[in-house]
Amino acid sequence: MDIRAAIKREEKKLEKQLTKLHHQLAGVRAAAQALGKSAGRDITKAKKRVMSAAARAKIGRAAKKRWAKFGKEAKRWRAQLNVVPNPPDHL
Repeated sequence: MDIRAAIKREEKKLEKQLTKLHHQLAGVRAAAQALGKSAGRDITKAKKRVMSAAARAKIGRAAKKRWAKFGKEAKRWRAQLNVVPNPPDHL
């Protein structure tokens, strides 16, 4: 098999894909331009979302409350089923 011919075929295939992508990109740009100025601005890196200390504390309290409820229900179920938690290894 001639390697140069295979490379040429691959090159033509990639060029065809590139042309197709350029055409799609032009369509997307035209649609963005049609939508107005807001769609025409450059895409920038998204800003990092910063959460205040108060918000973090509030989320932490809510998580603790959920886990406390879960633990309380688990204890209740164990009591109903007379299930003893795992005994310590030293007994």
